[in-house]
Amino acid sequence: MNTKETTNPGGENPNLIEALLPHRYPFLFVDEIIEADQDQVIARHVFTEGEFFFRGHFPQYPVVPGVILIETMAQSGGAGLKKLGLLGAGGESALFFLASVDKVKFRRQVRPGEEVRSVIKNLRISSKMIKQAGKAYVGEEVAAEAEWLCLVGGAEPEGASHE
Repeated sequence: MNTKETTNPGGENPNLIEALLPHRYPFLFVDEIIEADQDQVIARHVFTEGEFFFRGHFPQYPVVPGVILIETMAQSGGAGLKKLGLLGAGGESALFFLASVDKVKFRRQVRPGEEVRSVIKNLRISSKMIKQAGKAYVGEEVAAEAEWLCLVGGAEPEGASHE
C-alpha cells in the first residue's frame, strides 16, 4: 500500500500531517509523506530560515541541530505508520515516546533552506513499541542516520500521578 500526502513548508495544508502527528509548529518537522508501505516510509521537510533554533544554533552560521534531525526522522516514521494504520485498534490516537536512540552518525551539516528527505525502515512494529532505522538526506548526501525505539502509549489525564 503506497500513500502520498503533501503540505508545503509554508503550511498551506498542514491538516494532512497534523492529522497524523500530535506535534505542532514550531516542533513539526514533516512537510510531506512521499511514500509509505509496510517496509519503509519516505518523507521530506524543508528547514526554512525562520526555524526557531537557528537564532541560537549558531547565529553567525546557522545549522540544524543533530537532535532535530533525529526528531525529524522519528516524526516521519511515526506519521507513515499512522497513515498506514499499522498499529491496529486505537493506533490513530497513539502517541510515540522516544525510548532509545542508537547507532547515531552525523555526516553533513543541514543549513537553512535545505530540504531533508527521510528514508525510514520499519524494523519491528507492535501495539506497544516501534523499532525503526533511518537516514536523512540532503540531495543524495547522507546528513544523519540512526536507529530508535519508541514506546506506544496514550496521553495521561491531567493531574494523573506516577506513583
